[in-house]
Amino acid sequence: MTAAEMTGTDRERGARLERAVRANAVDLLAYLERRIDTPADAADALGETLLQVWRRRAKMPADDEALRPWLFAFARNTLLNARKASRRRTAGTTALRGYLAAAHPAVVDHAESLAVREAVAALGPDLRELVLLVHWEGLSISDAAVVLDIPASTARSRYAVAKARLRDELDEAPQAGQKPGGISRA
Repeated sequence: MTAAEMTGTDRERGARLERAVRANAVDLLAYLERRIDTPADAADALGETLLQVWRRRAKMPADDEALRPWLFAFARNTLLNARKASRRRTAGTTALRGYLAAAHPAVVDHAESLAVREAVAALGPDLRELVLLVHWEGLSISDAAVVLDIPASTARSRYAVAKARLRDELDEAPQAGQKPGGISRA
C-alpha cells in the first residue's frame, strides 16, 4: 500500500509502528544475532520480522508499552519458522542421501573403469554428451536426441561413431595385468 492509498488511521498506525521499530530495531537485531550464527542471517531475519510486522500492523496493540514485546514475539516466530524450515531441508537432504546411497551403491574404480572414463572424456563434447545421456542417464538414443535437440537419425549416426572411437581407444588401452605395449606380466 502506498502512502497515498493509506487512510488517516492507516497513516497513524504506520507512523506509530515506524516509531516503535526505530526505538527497538537495534535490540531486535541483537536478539536475533545472539540466536543466529552469522550477522548477515540475523539481518535477513530482522528484515523478515519487519515485513511480517508491517503486514500485521492492523492487529498492532493499542498500548505503546505492549509494542516492544509484540515486536519481539514476531522476531521469535521468525526464528522458529527459520529453524523449522532448516530442519525440514536437513531431513529432506538426509533422506535423499540415504535413498541415493541405497539405490546407487558406490562403484569401485578399477583400471578398466578408469580406462572407460578416460576414453569417454577423450570424445568430443557432442559425442561425449550423447554417450553419457545413453549410458549414465539411461536414455534411449531417440530420447537423447530430444535432449540434445538433434534429429534421431543424427543421434544414431553420432552414437555409432562414438562407439567405434571408444572401441578403438579401449582396444589400444593396456589391459589389466599387461604393461603398455600389450606385454603380459604373467
